Amino acid sequence: MAAKTTRTLPILLLSLLLLASGGASTPIDTFLFGGCSQLKYTPGSPYESSLNSLLTSLVNSAPFSLYNNFTSQSLPPYSSSAAPTLYGLYQCRGDLTPPDCRSCVARAVTQLATLCPDATGGALQLDACFVRYDNASFLGVQDKSVVMKKCGASLGYGPGASARRDAVLDYVAGSGGYRVGGSGDVYAVAQCVQDLSGSQCQDCVAEAVGLLKSNCAAAAWGDVFLGKCYARFSEGGAHSGSGGHGTTTPFFPLFIFLYFFLTGNVKL
Repeated sequence: MAAKTTRTLPILLLSLLLLASGGASTPIDTFLFGGCSQLKYTPGSPYESSLNSLLTSLVNSAPFSLYNNFTSQSLPPYSSSAAPTLYGLYQCRGDLTPPDCRSCVARAVTQLATLCPDATGGALQLDACFVRYDNASFLGVQDKSVVMKKCGASLGYGPGASARRDAVLDYVAGSGGYRVGGSGDVYAVAQCVQDLSGSQCQDCVAEAVGLLKSNCAAAAWGDVFLGKCYARFSEGGAHSGSGGHGTTTPFFPLFIFLYFFLTGNVKL
């Protein structure tokens, strides 16, 4: 079976956000969002073998590094010139231990298999790790598209509290990589996928922080996830994330759309 694309294709998000009330902690493998390519490969094909090898490499690398990326070419009967190249990466949260990183990545890969059966591309974000694969290279490519944007219940900030929160958000936006900040009872965290350059990372996080300030100005917590970075904050012990809230006010509907793009000329 052959499939061919020469244009950009949207990827439909298949996720359902879990907006549960309850405890104050969020498990590292709490599902946040995921998306899949509309283009399919043939089950049992060399493409599937190559994809399985790629995803196995991601899981096997996670105990040794919080980030890594891999490329893989499909196996015979393709010639080397005709074999589709697959690209994949994972990014764990900067405070994870190696065993927790591996556990999170393994969980994400397992969920991708269920969420995106036979899809040539997929992406999935758990609370503490992100995994993505595709047959068109996205490595090192900036992506500031809004994937998820949520805010908690309104607290009605006074001027002093608002300024303190903004200062903490400005701090976490001030450098690349993983950064945590706090002041009083305000806590914030930001991180980029490490395939970005330092300047790309700062630009991405600044965009996420700006969206938090403008859209979650009076909220107890806020989460903004862009294509290659995120920023989150919480106030007064409120927990940002999808696993431990009381009342929530999502900006998007419960079903959200994630778009990443497939380009090129692919034969499967």
